[in-house]
This record gives sequence, structure tokens and C-alpha cells, in this order.
Amino acid sequence: MNPLVELNLALILFVPWFAILAVLFWLFPRQPRTLARKAFDTASLVLATVMAALGMYWSMENADPQYGHMWQQVLATTLSYAMFLAVMTLAMLVRWRWLRRST
Repeated sequence: MNPLVELNLALILFVPWFAILAVLFWLFPRQPRTLARKAFDTASLVLATVMAALGMYWSMENADPQYGHMWQQVLATTLSYAMFLAVMTLAMLVRWRWLRRST
């Protein structure tokens, strides 16, 4: 396998699911759709993607090779997904409080 693909495999495999979650985050709730909200949503999605990638790279470097090469991919996938969901959950909570307070 190409080393670059192997290094980024966890992120590649989750791109469709991350895209679905990102679209849902972007679309709901539909109103208010201010410039500040768009900026917050964009920053949240970028941060979630960056944290997912960093978690994946960290786990690839720190997975114990004693358990085999597949363990690196399993850990990378798990940690990448967890980081993405953690950032998105926090962003949803912050946005919910912010929108509730502004209405």
C-alpha cells in the first residue's frame, strides 16, 4: 500500500461520514443564518477536521507495534472519530447556547 494512503487511511475512510455530519451541522438549525454564525460553523468544522487528523497522526505514531500493524489503523480510526465528534459536540452545545441567548 502507498505509504501516504496508509498514513491517512483512517481519515480517508471517515471522509463520507464526516461530510454527512458536517452538512447536518451546517444546515440545522436553519435560522438565524448570520455572518457570525457562518464564521463559527466554518471554524468549528475546520477545527474538528484538524483535530481528527492530529488524533489520527498521534495514534499512528504511538500505537504499540507489538500488537501488529493493524492495531495502528484501528487506534487511528477510533481516535480520529472520537476527536471529530468531541469538537462537533462542543461546537453544537456552544452554538445552541449562543443562539438561544441571542433570540
